[in-house]
Amino acid sequence: MSDTGKNDTTEAPNPFLPSPDDMQHWTSVIGRAQQMMLEYALGQANDGNASAAALFDPAKWIDNPATKLWTEQSSKMWDQGVAFWTSLASMGQPIAPDAPPEPAKDRRFTDPDWTANPVFAMIRQTYGLLAEQMLATTRQLDGPDPAARAKMEFAAKAMADAMAPTNLALTNPEVIKRAVETRGESLLKGMKHMLTDLSRGQLSHVDPDAFEVGVNIATTPGKVIHETDLYQLIHYAPTTKEVFAVPLLIFPPWINRFYILDLNPAKSFVAWAVEQGLSVFMVSWKSADASMSEIVWDDYIAAQVDAIDTVRETLDVPAVHTIGYCVAGTTLAATLAMLSARGEADKVKSVTFFTAQVDFEHAGDLKMFVDDSYLALLQQLSAPGFLDGRYMAATFNSLRGRDLIWNYVVSNYLLGNDYPPFDLLYWNGDTTNLPAKWHRQYLVDLYRDNRMVIPNSLSVMGTPIDLKKIETPAFIQAGREDHIAPLASVWRLMDHLSGPKTFLLAGSGHIAGVVNPPAAGKYQYWTGDSNAATLDDFVASASETKGSWWPHWIGWISERDSAKIPARGARIPGKGAKKAIEDAPGRYVKQR
Repeated sequence: MSDTGKNDTTEAPNPFLPSPDDMQHWTSVIGRAQQMMLEYALGQANDGNASAAALFDPAKWIDNPATKLWTEQSSKMWDQGVAFWTSLASMGQPIAPDAPPEPAKDRRFTDPDWTANPVFAMIRQTYGLLAEQMLATTRQLDGPDPAARAKMEFAAKAMADAMAPTNLALTNPEVIKRAVETRGESLLKGMKHMLTDLSRGQLSHVDPDAFEVGVNIATTPGKVIHETDLYQLIHYAPTTKEVFAVPLLIFPPWINRFYILDLNPAKSFVAWAVEQGLSVFMVSWKSADASMSEIVWDDYIAAQVDAIDTVRETLDVPAVHTIGYCVAGTTLAATLAMLSARGEADKVKSVTFFTAQVDFEHAGDLKMFVDDSYLALLQQLSAPGFLDGRYMAATFNSLRGRDLIWNYVVSNYLLGNDYPPFDLLYWNGDTTNLPAKWHRQYLVDLYRDNRMVIPNSLSVMGTPIDLKKIETPAFIQAGREDHIAPLASVWRLMDHLSGPKTFLLAGSGHIAGVVNPPAAGKYQYWTGDSNAATLDDFVASASETKGSWWPHWIGWISERDSAKIPARGARIPGKGAKKAIEDAPGRYVKQR
């Protein structure tokens, strides 16, 4: 009591009671979120076909028998998991500190609170045990054949990744802290990212407006000198006074945009090859539309032959060096087999395969997407006569769902991070539509039935093909960590070609193992006994070299033919028999 008889003590503010300013701010945040949702809903209602949003419609997958089977099994495993979690809670027992997954081994759980905070530590460790139990239950199921078991295990891993507590705002301490620090702005920014992606029908890995093809990506100077309804042919401008007499023709994957090999000057294989003195030509495939519904295997092979002949005639040379990347390498092998059968093999001086397959026995997880139920689903999705490339992108992303899906869900949607300006990820999201008939033919004849390695089982433009007839010198590159074209599968090229073969194993995977410029000083490669009987024998004989394998490859090219000629006349794009149609990269690569 003071002399006045009044109590001079004041009540301490309640730390859990938000201030009026905080209340007003968070009310504003909620209102803005509701406004975003309303605007998105109105936009979808005004979109008559709602084609983009349809990509997110789970009803498209419900009638898939494989989905039903997995739903039944996952329901049982989920029930077991819930019972397990409930029993832990009722016993009040702490979980063993060494329960998986350990933070040091799992990048999702690097925030210190996953270890230091008892609540989050409990969530993390319980999730680890539940995920392990799901996988163990799948492996112990009776009845499924090996193929069905592989599908269910793949689905179990996918579900375990989807169930991770890091994927939910309320069970991710990093998200909670970011929301508090930004007073909810991170959540609003994340919601904006999510609604934008829903409108596009595609998960964004980078800002779609960060790059423009021909402006800050795919910028190597050149001219489009030839085009058909299926492809454009780009001739790049020389930068050396002399060039190799034998030109180089590159066939990029027809499921992607060609500029994976021309991302920017520092990473561009095209620019580097030009600097080595090669006359470089690139095929730019057209993204399919309804007019291409009848395009099949023969059409792509005919296009490759047409490109080979066009380069030969334009430069007045007897032969070309060729590169086939991934699926284009598969069709290039068929092209070579057909040329060999017709006595025209001398049109191609050499062939280089970037992570390509012809024998699909060991093709990896993608083989799970070729059963009857999946093919039936593809037929529904391809009703317009082509498959929207976003479906293909989603399939490839699902092979590495933790890294290519959920990582970005957390970063983009929950944390509201700015998109990274990463050209490779921009290319990854720049999808290409596929002709429906050709896509199904590829999956059935090659991936499912593996007919390409059966002599004369397949024909090209009326000519039965046998890979054993290919005697063209071949350089075969594989990625040690490739999950699209596994190392063991790429090695099979060594078993099916009859000419001289050189095998090279690159560090990293399907993209970084190929796009590895010397200046970057990254990764490594292995060379060894290319006459080895098996992949294991090759690996045992191999020696490692640090850095890019590109210089080793240009040395191999020089050994085939090192003759040089002045870089003038037809060696300048548009100055030969084929006049320039437009500047590189051309309009086909920009069509959606």
